Amino acid sequence: MIEMRRAQRCFGDGLIADEVVDLHEDWMKHAAEVLDDEQIVAAVYEALARRHPKSRSRGRLGAPADMVLRLLILKHVRNWSYGVLEREVRANLVYRDFTRVGAGKAPDAKTMGRWGIAVGPEVVKQIQERMVEIAQNKGVAPGRRMRLDTTVVESNIHYPTDSSLLGDGVRVLTRTMRKITALAGEVGAKLRDRSRSVKLRVLDIARAARSKAKPSQERLERAYRELLASTSRMVGQAKRFSTEIAEGVKRSATILKQLALEGLRQQIDEMVPRVKQVMKQTRARIFRGDTDAEGKILSLFEPSTEIIRKGKAGKPNEFGKMVKLQEAENQIVIAYEVYDVRPADSDLLIASIETHQARLGRTPRLVAGDAGFYSAKNEAVAKAKGVKRVCIPNRSTKSSERKRERRGVGFATARNGGPDARDASA
Repeated sequence: MIEMRRAQRCFGDGLIADEVVDLHEDWMKHAAEVLDDEQIVAAVYEALARRHPKSRSRGRLGAPADMVLRLLILKHVRNWSYGVLEREVRANLVYRDFTRVGAGKAPDAKTMGRWGIAVGPEVVKQIQERMVEIAQNKGVAPGRRMRLDTTVVESNIHYPTDSSLLGDGVRVLTRTMRKITALAGEVGAKLRDRSRSVKLRVLDIARAARSKAKPSQERLERAYRELLASTSRMVGQAKRFSTEIAEGVKRSATILKQLALEGLRQQIDEMVPRVKQVMKQTRARIFRGDTDAEGKILSLFEPSTEIIRKGKAGKPNEFGKMVKLQEAENQIVIAYEVYDVRPADSDLLIASIETHQARLGRTPRLVAGDAGFYSAKNEAVAKAKGVKRVCIPNRSTKSSERKRERRGVGFATARNGGPDARDASA
């Protein structure tokens, strides 16, 4: 059963609170005030209640919504994994008091991971919008200024190469078919393990790729042909395993094991098309020189990952998703967006100004961003909407007036997110 808040605190909770009352960090004090908001806690409560039909009225008492919210906030602020979060909360009285765990048993990492899935992106957006309302009501974000930026949230993947992706595919399919054999026994198609030969071919490719000499390139192509052949055979085996489970050739005597078999079949059916796509893009790049294959996959486990180039000298290629962040005063993020396909930065400016107007009820007097957001049309439309000052540099400007404006203190300060008294007042 889910509660909004724990109805009654125990004696140990009070002892911990008295002991650490002066040890809370400054951000914890401010966060605790905001996180007590009824609408924010209610959003988390509703998300947890949707996990099971009778969560509101039946079952043993689970962790209350405000505890779940504070645990997830602590994880985010500290940038911890769920395992580290569990260990730190168990060991630290300050964290126990802040998260409202108190003298009770700290939740384990797997449980907190399930809470994180339940509190999905829709609830996070509700919480963020409510926090913007609170900031506006307290005068922290009146909306006179807007700063826009884009960044890349990188996927947790290794550097993608064709050979390593093919090796990943063979490893995952082999592991899945071993599990199927353990559940169903030696019936139907037999597993032939090619993991060792595939690993050797991947190592051969890595050695050959270090040299640009013609013999090395010939050896590279030969190794790729052998790797593709082995991968193709593993894909064929996996498809036969899937078919035999569907037809009942491979089956288990118990219901639970049969359900596990069906789950493994779904994993194969999900992974095989991805491995086939990697094989397709490998053939296109190695044997035809085509590096822009349609539907290119950079990770078998995060197939939506994109290559994003932001012009950084130290990191020319980033692998993940592009995120737009727009801020008002005091670095309050009033809106964010994660894009399935990266748009041009210049296409985002006007829509962001309209979002600012809708969220804060006024047109910003000052808009700042980097050069990617600039176009003459954007500047003209922004000023037509009521923006007094557009602090976005133009990379190709040759106008002495424009150069003089860019060298101004207010222009640079606004773009860097600092105070600008001339434009912030009024």
